[in-house]
Amino acid sequence: MPKILGISAFYHDSAAALVVDGDIVAAAQEERFTRIKHDHEFPVNAVDYCLREAGLTPEQIDYVVFYDKPLLKFDRLLETYLAYAPAGLRSFMMAMPLWLKTKLHLPREIRKALKGRYKKPIAFTSHHESHAASTFFPSPYDEAAILTLDGVGEWDTATIGHGKGNKIKLIKALHFPHSLGLLYSAFTYFCGFRVNSGEYKLMGLAPYGEPKYADLILEKLIDLKADGSMAMDMSYFSFCEGLTMTGDKFAELFGGPARKPESAITQREMDLAASVQKVTEEAVLRMARHAKELTGAKYLCLAGGVALNCVANGKLLRSGIFEDIFVTPASGDAGGALGAALFTHHHLLDNPRSPGGRDSIKGSLLGPKWSNTEIRAFLAERKITHTYFDTEPELLQNVASHMAAGKVVGWFQGRMEFGPRALGCRSIIGDPRNVQMQSQMNVRVKFRESFRPFAPCVLREDVQDYFDHDRDSPYMLMVAPVKKELHIDLAPEQAALMKDPDLRKRVNVPRSTIPAVTHVDMSARVQTVDEERHGRYYRLIKEFKRQTGCAVIINTSFNVRGEPIVCSPEDAYRCFLACDMDVLVLENAVLLREDQPQLDQATRKKYMESFSLD
Repeated sequence: MPKILGISAFYHDSAAALVVDGDIVAAAQEERFTRIKHDHEFPVNAVDYCLREAGLTPEQIDYVVFYDKPLLKFDRLLETYLAYAPAGLRSFMMAMPLWLKTKLHLPREIRKALKGRYKKPIAFTSHHESHAASTFFPSPYDEAAILTLDGVGEWDTATIGHGKGNKIKLIKALHFPHSLGLLYSAFTYFCGFRVNSGEYKLMGLAPYGEPKYADLILEKLIDLKADGSMAMDMSYFSFCEGLTMTGDKFAELFGGPARKPESAITQREMDLAASVQKVTEEAVLRMARHAKELTGAKYLCLAGGVALNCVANGKLLRSGIFEDIFVTPASGDAGGALGAALFTHHHLLDNPRSPGGRDSIKGSLLGPKWSNTEIRAFLAERKITHTYFDTEPELLQNVASHMAAGKVVGWFQGRMEFGPRALGCRSIIGDPRNVQMQSQMNVRVKFRESFRPFAPCVLREDVQDYFDHDRDSPYMLMVAPVKKELHIDLAPEQAALMKDPDLRKRVNVPRSTIPAVTHVDMSARVQTVDEERHGRYYRLIKEFKRQTGCAVIINTSFNVRGEPIVCSPEDAYRCFLACDMDVLVLENAVLLREDQPQLDQATRKKYMESFSLD
């Protein structure tokens, strides 16, 4: 019964995952414990949690596996710096101290983090092997094509693979610096958002624009091949040698310098977002067709940062290239920790795999949980006013009534999600029928751009009543059209608002009978909710449907801009106090805003500064 600890660290979103005899026991990102967004330091806290959850000590672990090969990555960095010398000197000098002190000595760092108590082998999988394993091995398929897409691993930026049984083979790769992920990140940077965290914003912005620059991208920036591979004209980009993604030539091509962060978003940024989104979707479709040709598989598994582009995923699903697709919920670097552990268990140790009718990632609910006893002790210690419900039906009836009355609810229950999405355990939820809810939750609660859409959670059995989607989507990784029967015809003055350069005015135009989760292009990022995976969350939506007739609720992550998703009751209460949320639910305890201390401006400012807004 091998016990395997997978680790990702030092690049983006450090994490740990524990697999025991092929069963995924625990997984978590370090940021949730340290409260540092995208924490890249060694995941000491995440490792401790995984061991604690399994009741194991470091001595009882059989293998520790790191999710990529640092020496190969170092080789790529050195070769790139030399190729662009002396232009990359500043970047080189900034990177080398960490490499020389830590990254080139990972076995030492891992053993030190495990307090010197782990004496057994340390293995290293390649970056894209980890991505491939993170999606294929938990998938419900015995055989599938595999597509991994991200910025860059060691040298690879995308791979096509084939998974069968307990083995994975990577067949074809695209190499640095040519990268679909880095192309998308370059536009993220140019449009004024932060690389490695703002790509979601660019995807959300795209429907407000027209893809008027798509042909220019294909003509000047990249040569996109029939198989989805590409060659980038590096004279437009500066990520190889500098500290920015794009250079002067890129700015000249698109009519001026990059947008400054926090400045007004113009039509140019909307059109740039739409354009690179269109190019990305075309590249993904071409790669998928080629993967089908190479493998002949009926199904496709996706991973890597680009696999979090749920608009492209939805179009890929609806293309019919494959009968079905599976996207792992932790598709980014954090998921590499889980992939490294699973690759070792199945592929390297040759342990059998028996896929069932659904994936084995357990709803991605792999993080820590707090019992009602622990929560009541916390509330008592802090003397926090609350109502405790002894039975679940009473609790759900109360919470659903608050939502139906237009209240914004912080929902904290069960195990924390692994990956970037809140899936009903660390969520902020509300009524999707409320016209003002999207902008209110963005500005008053989340402190983020008002144009960003929220996701609908819908009862699995009712999904086809609301969306053009006919299958499970438990991880919020598919965008689907809202059914035409729910569309609302716009009055002339509303149609005029949809062309207003002020995005806030466009957001508040109701486009469907569930306006708060309907994006401007009449789409929605759908999460289907079923009782087996989601338990109490499913039953809450059932109760909301009983009270309102609506089987859909809003779901967004329980955090504010710049902060990781909350992990503990303390995190949740702090976030609740600092923003304009109406209700907080901590397992069976319900807290109302009006019963809590009203923060003075100085205290509120202190709370908000602690979130490190970016």
